[in-house]
Amino acid sequence: MSVAVTMALGVNTDGRREVLGMDIGQSEAETFWTALLRKLARRGLRGVKLVISDAHEGLKAAATKVLGATAQHCRVHFMRNALAHAGKSGRQVVSALIATAFAQADAEAARQQWRRVADQFRAKMPKLSALMDSAEENVLAYMTFPAAHRTKRHSTNPLERVDG
Repeated sequence: MSVAVTMALGVNTDGRREVLGMDIGQSEAETFWTALLRKLARRGLRGVKLVISDAHEGLKAAATKVLGATAQHCRVHFMRNALAHAGKSGRQVVSALIATAFAQADAEAARQQWRRVADQFRAKMPKLSALMDSAEENVLAYMTFPAAHRTKRHSTNPLERVDG
C-alpha cells in the first residue's frame, strides 16, 4: 500500500531548524494535514507565520485554518515547475533571470523584479509568464521575513536532505 510519510520542520526565532514531528497517512489531502497540524498544536506549536510546501493545496488550506499561517510554494519546487516551460536550451537563462528576483534586498524590490522578469518571458514563453503571475505571492512570501532568516525559509529542501 502506498502511504505518505510526512515530516514537519520548523525554523525558530533564532533561525535554527527543528524537527517538529512526523506522521504517516494514506494521502496528503487537507484532512491529513489538518490532523497533523492539530496534533502539533496540541503539543505546543504556536506562533507559526509561514508554512512552506511543494504546492500542496491541502496543506495550504490546513495551515490557514489550524495555524492562521501564510502558505508558500517552495522556491526550489517552483523553479522545477518554471524550468519545465523553458525548454532545454532556455533553462539556464530562465533560472538566472528568476534568481534575480530572489536576490533582491526586500519584498517590494523582489516583487518588482519578479514582474519585470515575467514580462520578459511574455512573448516567447507565455505559459511561464502565466505561471509566474499566479505564483508571485506564494513564492515570494518569505521575503517579508528578516534577511538573516530567509535562507532557511524559502524551501523545503532541508527536508529532502533529511529524508532523501
